[in-house]
Amino acid sequence: MKLLTEELRAELPALYSTEGTSAMDKHVYAKFFFPMGNWTWFVLEGSDQEDDFLFFGYVVGLEEELGYFLLSELEGIDIHGLTVERDLYFTPGTLREVLEQFRRERA
Repeated sequence: MKLLTEELRAELPALYSTEGTSAMDKHVYAKFFFPMGNWTWFVLEGSDQEDDFLFFGYVVGLEEELGYFLLSELEGIDIHGLTVERDLYFTPGTLREVLEQFRRERA
């Protein structure tokens, strides 16, 4: 599965372009997840970086935090043939809305 489509690339705001917006009010454009674990990445911004693509978003894993992650890192995860996927049924919204829905689904 292609994680970063041309449509998503064109839609994403560049890194640092939404700095004036509080984190919970930022728009989430995509959700990536690893089906064999609890790791989820919510994409808020992104920009090309040399031969890679750098995302900024909210990461749910061992901890929950805002942070940066590379497309190559996500594409490099492969455990017994399972890889990171883009949620094709994800509904974009503010980070607040998306996290509320995410937590309801996990309860």
